[in-house]
Amino acid sequence: MRALVTGGTRGLGRAIADALRSRGDEVVATYAGNEATADDARRAGIVATRCDAADAAQVGAFFATAGDFDLVVHAAGFTRDKLMMMMPEADFDAVVDVHLKGGFLVAKHAMKGMIAKRRGRIVFVVSPTALVGRPGQTSYGAAKAGLIGMCRSLAREVARFQITVNCVSAGLVETGLTGSLSAEARAEIVRGIPLGRTGRPEEIAAVVMWLSGDGAGYITGQVISADGGIT
Repeated sequence: MRALVTGGTRGLGRAIADALRSRGDEVVATYAGNEATADDARRAGIVATRCDAADAAQVGAFFATAGDFDLVVHAAGFTRDKLMMMMPEADFDAVVDVHLKGGFLVAKHAMKGMIAKRRGRIVFVVSPTALVGRPGQTSYGAAKAGLIGMCRSLAREVARFQITVNCVSAGLVETGLTGSLSAEARAEIVRGIPLGRTGRPEEIAAVVMWLSGDGAGYITGQVISADGGIT
């Protein structure tokens, strides 16, 4: 299988890329600009290509040269958490652009090859914030909720081509994205997790692996929650 993982050179995206690579997939990972993590991914056998998922021109140029993919995982993203009343519009736009617009751009380009081959898998990495909310994450929650809505509609559009589209909702996972949380904030979140612990990136990657495998061929338009029981 030939797979694309956006944001696949670090954090949760990297864990997904590593898992797919261990299965024997040819894995291409895009990244916005961190050359150190890109070089590390290359040493692990991942093809790392610089491409900002929120930039239409860059995404178009990438797909023009990268070719077709059997699996696309949109894991690129970041947070700029603030209460809405103090949130700059530019911060809101930046978060929504990478998560939601990025998902739109990547899926739109990827599905062309999938439609031609009459097969494919698309997975959006989302968050329980989209389902239950969290103070300070209105931009992040809105972007992830948008991905869920897009997933469910797109799944119906492309089902006739045997393309599945699903979301994996990842709870608090130990990555660089969550590393900026204060000890107090982390403790508060963990208290709300029925399993009483944070998740491991490999546990989320395992769900993506399952959705991209033969056993999940009849599953589309769904949100699979791997969040320790939050939702």
